Amino acid sequence: MSVPASPPAAPAGQPKKAATAAWIGSALEYYDFFIYGSAAALIFPDVFFDESDPATATLLSLATFGVAYAARPVGALFLGHFGDRLGRKKIMVFTLMLMGVSTFLIGCLPTRDQVGTLAPVLLVLCRVLQGISAAGEQASANSMSLEHAPPERRGFFTSFTLSGTQGGQLLATLVFIPVAALPEDQLLSWGWRVPFWMSIAVAVVGYVIRRTLEETPTFTRQAATEGVAKMPLAVLLRDYWADVLRVVAAALVASVSTIFTVWALAYSTSDAVGMDRTSMLWVGALANLVALAAIPLWATLSDRVGRRPVFLIGAAGSAVMMFAYLWAISTGSYPLVMVLGIITFGVVYSAANGVWPSFYGEMFPTRVRLSGMAVGTQIGFAVAGFAVTFAAQIAGPDGDDWKAVALFTAALCVPPVLAAITARETHTVPTERLGERAGTKSPDRATVSA
Repeated sequence: MSVPASPPAAPAGQPKKAATAAWIGSALEYYDFFIYGSAAALIFPDVFFDESDPATATLLSLATFGVAYAARPVGALFLGHFGDRLGRKKIMVFTLMLMGVSTFLIGCLPTRDQVGTLAPVLLVLCRVLQGISAAGEQASANSMSLEHAPPERRGFFTSFTLSGTQGGQLLATLVFIPVAALPEDQLLSWGWRVPFWMSIAVAVVGYVIRRTLEETPTFTRQAATEGVAKMPLAVLLRDYWADVLRVVAAALVASVSTIFTVWALAYSTSDAVGMDRTSMLWVGALANLVALAAIPLWATLSDRVGRRPVFLIGAAGSAVMMFAYLWAISTGSYPLVMVLGIITFGVVYSAANGVWPSFYGEMFPTRVRLSGMAVGTQIGFAVAGFAVTFAAQIAGPDGDDWKAVALFTAALCVPPVLAAITARETHTVPTERLGERAGTKSPDRATVSA
């Protein structure tokens, strides 16, 4: 069977359209995902858990935040399989619809006072659906934008998925600022529900945006020539297990994000520090605003100097900066918290956050790219999700041992650093040759179908 030397050219304007769809879709998807984080830190301990024990209620609420991350590896296995068999577009539409519906349902849930222990059970169920959706969202959007991008600008175009994620986090924070400022009785009765109800727009807008996308040239070529893998996971684990493990280790850098956005928020507004809730939400909002500009700049730099050095700056730098940021919170100095929060999350962490979509995606060939990214990242992200719960436990009975939490976060940055050091540099490899190396078996009848 003859195989073309290169994939068919993308239709004019498709790289920008794919990147825009990835940005908007990810922003809407992660608006849903991150409003849960804010609510878990500020609202849910009072609404869904036993108010007589505030410390335990907060711990349980933060644990429900991590439940979605536990569900994500399962979702990655399912969505990765179908994404590499059916294409990127179908998965992108499905994940967005699922996230919109599950988030809307959270806003409709009865409280503990109304139905007792059934309330947190229903909350966890909806959170699991959110996790399954998120498992396929970034992998499919990253694959779509990477495979549509010009080879010399894959880092830049693929970074739109993550800048969209930051946009969604910014939107979630901005929506919660006026909600958090409501009088306590209104906040706990109906106010917290409004951001979740607004997610119904996700399903409508996301469908309109993503249904017009064309499938990527490389996936179309793969399906028309060698065929798609019948069992992408079998091919992935047979030929690319080392890269999957490398992505798992590298994805632990996401712990910086969860500690920053959830645990640090809960710590700063606790009795131990006593900072204003709305003021701390503004720290997150401005840090995300800076990240929107920093992510494409770091990604563009990676197109010139390589993925590895930029990722290393983000991973190692975040380990150091989390000590500075959590120390600033312990002082109660709002200007200091604002400056160090922006530097830590908006600038330094953005180096790793902006480059990982291309860095991870370029480790795999087309036929297992979505599976490889989904499985590898979601296992790592599962650990990152529960990092918040672990942080709440190691922070001591009063929840104020920030040094232990900073050290814990820095330790979670070590595997990403080692993963980047041992990875191949791929920024100059042609798109159709990504994932090729000696020892990789050719497609066979057991794993490939036309």
